[in-house]
Amino acid sequence: MAGSTRAPQDMRTTLQNWLPKLVLSPSLAAMLVFVYGFIVYTIYLSFTDSKMLPSYDLVGFENYARLFGLSAWTTALINLAIFASLYIVICIAIGLLLAIFLDQKIRGEGMLRPIYLYPMALSFIVTGTAWKWLLDPGIGLENTMHLWGWESFKFGWIKDRDYAIYTLVIAAVWQSSGFVMAMFLAGLRGIDNEMLKAAQIDGASNWNLYRRIVIPLLRPAFLSAFVILAHLAIKSYDLVIALTGGGPGRATELPATFMYSYTFTRNQMGVGAASAVIMLMGIAAIMVPYVYAELKEQK
Repeated sequence: MAGSTRAPQDMRTTLQNWLPKLVLSPSLAAMLVFVYGFIVYTIYLSFTDSKMLPSYDLVGFENYARLFGLSAWTTALINLAIFASLYIVICIAIGLLLAIFLDQKIRGEGMLRPIYLYPMALSFIVTGTAWKWLLDPGIGLENTMHLWGWESFKFGWIKDRDYAIYTLVIAAVWQSSGFVMAMFLAGLRGIDNEMLKAAQIDGASNWNLYRRIVIPLLRPAFLSAFVILAHLAIKSYDLVIALTGGGPGRATELPATFMYSYTFTRNQMGVGAASAVIMLMGIAAIMVPYVYAELKEQK
């Protein structure tokens, strides 16, 4: 009897141990093949002479040399530097200010938080399309001001080579600043109130309270926000396509749109794969130190 009782228990224990692995194994296999497998395949293609279709004739670093010799790639990198720096800085600044504002336990906080977070629920395609309608001089804000009698009002950034990149910043900040606010608000709510009360009793002003205590304690939130925003900036594609299409000219060309153009429009798959690898290296340069720091803190 004891042996027959132990056998079902052993089977149940074995099933409990293996069931999570069996459930997760298809997802793991799909991720290994369709994510990491295609990353390795793209890296391989970047060293081949692939044009319209994949080729397996290796040409070394020729595609990378061609890539960095293209003025379009240089323009895409410059645009990315402008877009990413403004996007990250403005999102963090607005998100922090909104979080501090909501942390004052104001009336209607429960209504304001969903309003600020709502843009993040939209896809970048929807955001780009909506802002295109708003910023287009023929149908958007400029046209509305003219209909209201303000004939001298001009806001044609989306059609101007020198200012079009800033329209991407406006749309991207509108979508992401609420998410950054939520990260900072969670950090603020995690700060010990006793510490803040003690500092106030010692005579610390609100400015010194935030500058010397609150903001330093939000360092993990700052780091997380930077990593997420930098990742979004590097792989930005759908927002650009929906809002400006990379134009006028190449004024809003980013590495992601460059990669798509050279791979599927110009039939330069090797060069496109090389640009994708450079983007991957940029994201890895941000993610790897962050993950390493997180693992180090857990130890």
